[in-house]
Amino acid sequence: MAVPGKVAAFHLPPLPTVGEIIKLFRLKAQKQLSQNFLLDLRLTDKIVRQAGKLKNAHVCEVGPGPGGITRSILSAGVEQLLLIEKDARFIPGLQMLSEAAPGRVRIVHGDILTYKMDKAFPKHLKKNWEDEPPDIHIIGNLPFSVSTPLIIKWLENVSKKDGPFIYGRTQMTLTFQKEVAERLTANPGGKQRSRLSIMSQHLCNVENCFVIPGQAFVPKPEVDVAVVHFTPLVQPKIQQPFELVEKVVRSVFQFRRKYCFRGVETLFPEGGRLKRTEELMMTADVDPTLRPFQLSMSHFRNLCNTYRKMCDEDPSLFAYNYREELKQKKVVKNLLKSTSQPEQMEEEKQL
Repeated sequence: MAVPGKVAAFHLPPLPTVGEIIKLFRLKAQKQLSQNFLLDLRLTDKIVRQAGKLKNAHVCEVGPGPGGITRSILSAGVEQLLLIEKDARFIPGLQMLSEAAPGRVRIVHGDILTYKMDKAFPKHLKKNWEDEPPDIHIIGNLPFSVSTPLIIKWLENVSKKDGPFIYGRTQMTLTFQKEVAERLTANPGGKQRSRLSIMSQHLCNVENCFVIPGQAFVPKPEVDVAVVHFTPLVQPKIQQPFELVEKVVRSVFQFRRKYCFRGVETLFPEGGRLKRTEELMMTADVDPTLRPFQLSMSHFRNLCNTYRKMCDEDPSLFAYNYREELKQKKVVKNLLKSTSQPEQMEEEKQL
């Protein structure tokens, strides 16, 4: 009987090491794809243990590459493993692993950002949102270039209970640059507190599990890597649509080092901006002289709830885009400048 927490439920037959697979298929990490291989199976086992009990579970691994984490997942005794790999060079090595674990592995050559995760697992695994998380896990050593847009996409899926979260509160165990992991888990007042902190923590329980030094990877990245575990919350801390929360949070953090009212101002058109900003801050009971990173989750909840009421009263308000207004101003300014130049030249000629 396996000891709880130990990765020893299933034994793969003798296989070439991950390093030998890399040599065999002449695989090289591509810098433009920010690829870094993790070859130490003790570390890949440790990552997989953070996901929890995987015996007889269904797992999706994102970007398996040469298959280091893949081996650890299979050794945990999973029932089914879905591998989604964008880089075709890794497919032959993954097929070797698939043949070593007959009937357990399905390989998809595709991009995780466009892959339809709502049909990735059997329907019978679905659970109600209020129940315990389903026996489904997402695990991945994410390329740095993909990690932030991907987690934002999945957080939106959590909010809407679609994509991989159509099955319930699917758990995720993912790697990020250490700095990004610190942002995801930062508390109010922390120097890494950011938009990512609010967007992730209002929807999930986020745990920074452990740090892997950069020298453990091939090639060695310039930064260390952290493993982060996400469990979606039964009730989000801010009960408003994802797009609204993201707009408010993004606006507040637009001027990170200034008073928070400076960012809140960008939610409103120029006409009546000051009055509406004061109304929002007052109703939400937020001190306008606090810096964005000092605001608590309840501050953001109040701001979002109040902004929602203001949008309900003025439906055109949510469509307002501060950056677009700046662009339009710039276009008008350039037009005025270009039309005034010929007149100026004509005057100079007459003189």
